[in-house]
Parts: sequence; C-alpha cells; structure tokens
Amino acid sequence: MSHASTPDQHHAGGHHHAHSVAEWKSHQTLGALAGKIWLPAIITGVAGLVVAMVAAAFTGGTRQFLFAYLTAFMYVLSFTLGSMLFVLVQHVTRAGWGVVIRRLQEIIASAVLPLSVLFLPILVSVLAGDASLYPWNDPKYVADHPLVQVKASYLNSGWFTVRAVLYFSIWILITRFLLKNSLRQDQTADPSITIKLEERGGPLIFLFALSSTFAAIDWMMSLSPEWYSTIFGVYYFAGAMVGSFALLNLLIILLQQPGGLLSPITTEHRHDTAKFLFGFTCFWAYIGFSQYMLIWYANIPEETLWFQPRQNGGWEYVSLVLIFGHFFIPFFLLLRRQFKRSKGQLAFVACWLLVMHYIDLYWLIYPQFSTTPVFGLVELGTWIGLVGLFFAALVKSAGQQSLLPLNDPRLDESLRFHNI
Repeated sequence: MSHASTPDQHHAGGHHHAHSVAEWKSHQTLGALAGKIWLPAIITGVAGLVVAMVAAAFTGGTRQFLFAYLTAFMYVLSFTLGSMLFVLVQHVTRAGWGVVIRRLQEIIASAVLPLSVLFLPILVSVLAGDASLYPWNDPKYVADHPLVQVKASYLNSGWFTVRAVLYFSIWILITRFLLKNSLRQDQTADPSITIKLEERGGPLIFLFALSSTFAAIDWMMSLSPEWYSTIFGVYYFAGAMVGSFALLNLLIILLQQPGGLLSPITTEHRHDTAKFLFGFTCFWAYIGFSQYMLIWYANIPEETLWFQPRQNGGWEYVSLVLIFGHFFIPFFLLLRRQFKRSKGQLAFVACWLLVMHYIDLYWLIYPQFSTTPVFGLVELGTWIGLVGLFFAALVKSAGQQSLLPLNDPRLDESLRFHNI
C-alpha cells in the first residue's frame, strides 16, 4: 500500500506528469454515452415499478409491493452509503493511491439526493397510518405487545419521519460537500481544498456512522419491533461496503471498455479495490456470525424470535445460500491474486456479490412478510425499477464532469501507484 504524504509535497512535484495528464484529460467524461444511458435507464426503471404494482394487485397487494420496494430501496441506498464512507476515509487517512477511483465514488454517493425522493412511498405509507410494513404503526398491535409499548416513544410515525428527514439531510450534506469541493479543485487546482476535506472528514464520519446505524434500525430492524440487536446497524453497514465495492469494481471494468475512459485506473488500483471487496466480505461474515452466535447461545425468547422464521419454511435454504454464496465462494475466489487482477474474473465476482447482497437484504426483510420465500414479478419489478432509476441518477450526477479528480495534489502519487 502507498504511504501518506502532504498535499503540498505532491503539488510541488506534479509538473512532470502534466503532459500525460493532458493527454487523457479530455477523454474522461461520459459525453454522448450519458444520453444513451440516461433515458433508457429511466424508462426501464419506471416500467419495472409499474409491472411490480400491477403484479402486486393480483398477488400480495400493497403490503407485498411495499416489502419488495423497501428491499430494493435498501439495496440501492447501500451503494451510496458505502461509497460515501470510503471517500471520507480516503480524505481522513490522506490516501494517495485511490485518487483516481475517488470521483466515481463521489458520483455514486451523490445519488443519495434522488434516493431521498424515492423513499417517499415508504414514508407516505407510514404517515397514512398504514401498518403493512411496520406493525408498531398499528395501535391495536402495540396494545397487545408490552415490549413494543416500551419502545412507543421511539417507534411512532411522527418521530420516524423526523429521523428519516434528518438522515437524508446529513447524507445529502456530506455528499454535496465532497463532490462540490472535489469539482472546485478541478477548476482551481487549489491544494487547500484537500486540507479542508481532510479536516472535516473526521466529524463527518461520526455523523455518517450514527445516521446509517439508526437508519438500518428504523427501516429494517423495526419491521420486527419486539426484536433488538445492538449489532444490526453494523451488519447492514458491512453488507453496504461489500455492495459498494462490488459496484465500483464492475463500473470501472465496464467504463474501461469504451476507448480511453478511466485509462489511468490500472490493474494495480483494481487489485486494491478487490482487496477491500475481499476484506469486507470477511467482515460481513464475522458480524453475521457474531450476531447469530450470541443470540443462539443466550437463547432468550425476545432475541431468538427473529432467527426462528429464518430457519424454517424454506428460509433455511436462503440462509445456507448466504453462508456459502456471500462468504465461502467469494472468499476462496478473491483469496487468489489472479482473481483480483483479471478484469473478467473480477467482474464475475463483483456480479456474484451484487446478487448475494440483494439476497442478504431479502433475507433480512422478507421473513416479516411471508413464512416461506416468495420471489416473483413484484420483487423483480421493484428491483429493476429502483436499479434503473439509480443508474439514471448516477449518469445525471456524472453529467459532463470529469470521471477523475484532475487537479488533486496526490494525483501524481495515484498515477504511479504500484502494489507491493
């Protein structure tokens, strides 16, 4: 891994790379490609959601649609959160190696703004007093469950809404701060911007950690309001990091196919992003096992009630798919240096983990809807719908901006980066 250094050292020593930078500088925007992706992505997204709504009318109704929508929403949201944190960490640690991959992550993170609008169906259903998703929204349910009564001051529609607005405000604030300053540096080449990003990064990571943890508790853990786990927020975060690195690796590989795009991102950089993918796959398994083991051996009814449906009615097979598909298979593949350095093999693992990440969220959310696994047009439609709209948001955010931070003081270090 490369060492940290001060922006001023690299700013001073960056002249000899000016020519090579100028050569690829003009090729680093999506250009005409943006127009080709944007409209089809929106049409696909809207069509997917319409198909899901129509299918839901014939099957599980509004309740099934909302469960499918929440699963797909938490899936696309995880990409923005994982990317957001990693950009902050790069600034705080003064990492030079990852400068060339940072803009892509800033763009992914900034899609959280349109996602805040896509959260409205969930918010509106809660405010309308609908208890399809969250049983705590039904006064009769609360009256019959003493454990939920204790949590009533936290789990109520008004306070739920206030918190949701607060989470999105924090995330939008963070992503705008990161992308705006990064783009300003493209224009001005001012090294003091880098120092500002480093200084503010620490407090922003703290805000991020609190907001993402409580969002996972509010939107997913409270589906089963009697249950509690102090590790749930970390579990969602671990999955989000796996998902965001899988997406990052896949986007880099796909964008490098049209000539010249992201050419400064080399095998060395992809090797490192694949190492992070490997690391967070292990971290996800560690957190998942920790949560399960502690609840299993304590054997307290309030805690085991969450795992019991996930070990019966067909859900036990989904649990096994996660153990092998989300951990063992990618673990042994990514353990090999060759898999981290080959575009084709890395793209395969990235796609594999993107599927597993969805199954993980499905496993977290869906047992509250059905005692047996259900997957049909409603689930597929909402997934296609939200992924389509998410990609449209990415393209819009990328716009005609450069996909690389052109004047970052550590760009020189990043271009020369080599794995040991």
